[in-house]
Amino acid sequence: MEINRYIDHTVLKPTTTLEDIKQLCMQCVEYDFAAACVPPLYVKLAKQFLGATNTKVATVIGFPFGYSAIEAKVAETVLAIVDGADELDVVINISAIKNKDWEYLEKEIANIMYLVREKKKVIKIIIESGILLEEEIVQCCQLYAKYGVDFMKTSTGYAERGATVEAVKLMRANLPANIQIKASGGIRTFTFAKELIEAGATRIGASASINIVKESKEAQ
Repeated sequence: MEINRYIDHTVLKPTTTLEDIKQLCMQCVEYDFAAACVPPLYVKLAKQFLGATNTKVATVIGFPFGYSAIEAKVAETVLAIVDGADELDVVINISAIKNKDWEYLEKEIANIMYLVREKKKVIKIIIESGILLEEEIVQCCQLYAKYGVDFMKTSTGYAERGATVEAVKLMRANLPANIQIKASGGIRTFTFAKELIEAGATRIGASASINIVKESKEAQ
């Protein structure tokens, strides 16, 4: 298993510096990670550092709580695309889920998907599975499958509970085969990453990426 190509090497802490981004991108090139996931402020810089390498530039929209207005998320999406982002990890409105306001969530994704598809970008929908009921996760799968998103993503990493094997299995069982799953939040070891991949994840979001790669080599 070439675990490196599953990984979105990530730095999203609020204190992220230019030096952090430079180091992250250098590590992405060295380890050939799938993507560098950076705060919106640093998309242009990451794009410059990564150049024509295999590593894509990913950024976040509505991060980390998801309750910003639809118009704000649309504006963030436009700016991220203009700055050169290849992949957009969008936090949906968790409050709307808890209010059972699926009409609002449909409006939100419809507005964002139009931009993403027009510019041929990849969209990953973050549902924060660790704080949702099973039936809420299933409803999310049904809604976002309808709109043909590229990935469903388990977590931001900022909730009290991140990725779990159970959540990935539940998502996989309720999504069509063409929609992939990104597991993120609390993934620090190769063993856990492998369990998530075996459960159905095709992308892993992690800041402990290098440790995961080193452990995978030791396990061979």
